[in-house]
Amino acid sequence: MSKVSIIVGLQWGDEGKGKIADFLSGDYDIIARFQGGANAGHTVKVGGKEYIFHQVPSGLLRGGKVGVLGAGMVIDIIALVEELRQLEGVDYDLIIDERAHLVLPYHRVQDARQEESGRGVGSTRKGISQAYRDKYARFGIRAGSLLDEHVLKEELRRSYEFNARYFTVNLDFDELYDILLAESREIGNFIGDAVSYLKDAVEGGKKVLMEGAQGALLDIDFGTYPYVTSSHTISGGALVGLGFPWKRVDEVIGVFKAYTTRVGKGPFPTELVDETGNQIREKGGEYGATTGRPRRVGWLDLVALRYSVWINGVDYLVMTKLDVLFGFPEIKVAVGYRLHGMEIDWFPASSHRLAHVEPVYRTFSGFDDLDGAREFISFIEEHLGVPVKIISYGMDRDKTIVL
Repeated sequence: MSKVSIIVGLQWGDEGKGKIADFLSGDYDIIARFQGGANAGHTVKVGGKEYIFHQVPSGLLRGGKVGVLGAGMVIDIIALVEELRQLEGVDYDLIIDERAHLVLPYHRVQDARQEESGRGVGSTRKGISQAYRDKYARFGIRAGSLLDEHVLKEELRRSYEFNARYFTVNLDFDELYDILLAESREIGNFIGDAVSYLKDAVEGGKKVLMEGAQGALLDIDFGTYPYVTSSHTISGGALVGLGFPWKRVDEVIGVFKAYTTRVGKGPFPTELVDETGNQIREKGGEYGATTGRPRRVGWLDLVALRYSVWINGVDYLVMTKLDVLFGFPEIKVAVGYRLHGMEIDWFPASSHRLAHVEPVYRTFSGFDDLDGAREFISFIEEHLGVPVKIISYGMDRDKTIVL
């Protein structure tokens, strides 16, 4: 019997979705990414070896799985070819939706220059927003164009000329065309119609895990705009990014960290800029898998989390990195905000308002193990109205508890 699950991050990304997708993937046949690109960083540790995936679905490490890169993604095929080398010796298949757009080398250059100019939002410099920009301006190149040299050359010229008119393009056209041709020969066999494939698979009883990147608070519409990513990171993005009907989805799994982190600029109500924050960062290894940048760290924010649970329609929760909080004398959790002297319990739509809130905290006595954390976990469940069913306490696959 078929089963379709969506797994999403509920904070500003880096919640540990990669490990959880890998952990759950044993029960699924197909692991499908629905948005983002090489700006994502999913770290999985298996058998003492650490893998960092950016575009490839994390669950492929299980072997015997099919990975899908959906139309909602923007794919850097040069980086993808390198990434697939991590899977040497693993039995897998891969389908790249021919509708997915490509990230080109000049997109990365433009992204880096925007960040260096001081006008950026703290991006990973992978050219993601520039590729989405070209997509919506209708100057993008889709993966299916790689299968036809003449179509590829025509579409590349349109994109190249559009970018050269307004932005710096540091590659000769013919050189870029030759690069794309060379890479297309390596991945061409993976390109196909993912919508048709998923339809047939689900109707044939296959089980599908839809995996997102980043987190709900970085959604292009529902995140802390403009300090967001360039795609729909929430569960609804899975339907759009994979061309999948909502009636066939069985459950939404929400992943959150026992505290909060974010990378780059933007408001962060519970941020800790003190020794406690430094201790959590070091103990939790809070450095970006894609960039290596130190992450900003703060206490768990239940106002933001309740908002994320609603907009994603979460059925159950996965808590990660609970062990990082072991040993602290007290643990704080934001249960409300104070804005201009008034208490509010809903996440503001405006980043300008969010930047001015003060968190209202509930304080818990510290704990040293899972048993000691029971009150903390129960309070979260009661506050959110959704059960915590899985707890992760380390990077390895076996450091996971199903409640």
